[in-house]
Amino acid sequence: MTLEVKLINKSSNIVPSYATELSAGVDLRASLQEDMLIKPLERVLVPTGLFIELPAGFEAQIRPRSGLALKHGITVLNSPGTIDADYRGEIKVILINLSKDNFVIKNGERICQMVVAKHEKVTFSLVDQLVDSERGAGGFGHTGKL
Repeated sequence: MTLEVKLINKSSNIVPSYATELSAGVDLRASLQEDMLIKPLERVLVPTGLFIELPAGFEAQIRPRSGLALKHGITVLNSPGTIDADYRGEIKVILINLSKDNFVIKNGERICQMVVAKHEKVTFSLVDQLVDSERGAGGFGHTGKL
């Protein structure tokens, strides 16, 4: 099944597409008038020139690209970033340089992945007690090494 998402592309880049038949996300590209430098430990907001209209009940998640993270220490700072179905502004991506080297982003460079996912709305019921589970209150590292 394919979900139709309305898209406005104000960039000079191609429309996002899946790299392979079973890819979960599409690569988003930087839409820049000039190269953007990210110094070590610096964060920047990178425009994509893309605007989307998601159907109700869906969100878009912005995730890092593994190659940029491994090779250059570049990642999405608020990963995953969430784009709500009622957002109509330009998709912009917060990147951070976790390496010790400067990194230059060029127009058209693939900077992140976007995954569109269905989500559920919840209602909360105030209670005095929760049903016990095998895990209980075990948190970070409770099953072994972190």
